[in-house]
Amino acid sequence: MGSKRRPDSGGKVEIPMAPMIDIVFQLLIFFMLQLKIMAPEGNFDINMPLGQSSQQSSDAPLVPDIKVKLISDANGNLAQLKFGERNLGVGDGAFEALGAEVLKIIGTPGNPATKDIEVEIDADYELHYEYVIKAVSHCTGKIDPQTKQLVRYVEKIKFAPPRLPKNS
Repeated sequence: MGSKRRPDSGGKVEIPMAPMIDIVFQLLIFFMLQLKIMAPEGNFDINMPLGQSSQQSSDAPLVPDIKVKLISDANGNLAQLKFGERNLGVGDGAFEALGAEVLKIIGTPGNPATKDIEVEIDADYELHYEYVIKAVSHCTGKIDPQTKQLVRYVEKIKFAPPRLPKNS
C-alpha cells in the first residue's frame, strides 16, 4: 500500500481510496452487528400522589388493586415489608417474596389483563429511598436470567399520599 507516481502525471500523487472505503464499510457493518437492543431499565409508569384536596373524587377507585406497605425504623431502615396485610419480612428475601406475590396475582407476565392492575406503595416518611426503589423494581418485573430480557409484571405504580414523620 502506498502512493504511486505516474510518470506521465508530472509528479502528482494519487492515493487509492477504495481500500479505505472498504474498511469503513466493514467497520460500520461490524458495529451494526454488535448492537444489542435491550428494553430500557427503570422505565416505570409512576403516578405521584396529588396534594391533599378538600374533596375526594367519586370516579377514582378508592381501593387499589395491590397494596405494598414499607415500614421503617427510627434510622430509616426497612423494619417490615407488607403485601396487603401479610408481613413478608425484611431483607432481600422479602423483596423476592414481594415479586413472587405480584406474579401470583397477575398469573403470567405480559398478560394483557394486567395493564389495568395498579400497585400502591405506601412507604413511611423516614424510609430510605433505596427500599422504595427495590419495591418498585420487584413489583414491575425482573430480568430473565436466560434471555437477559425484562419480564414485565405490572406497569402502573402509584404512591400513597405522604404522611408526617413519626417523630413530629
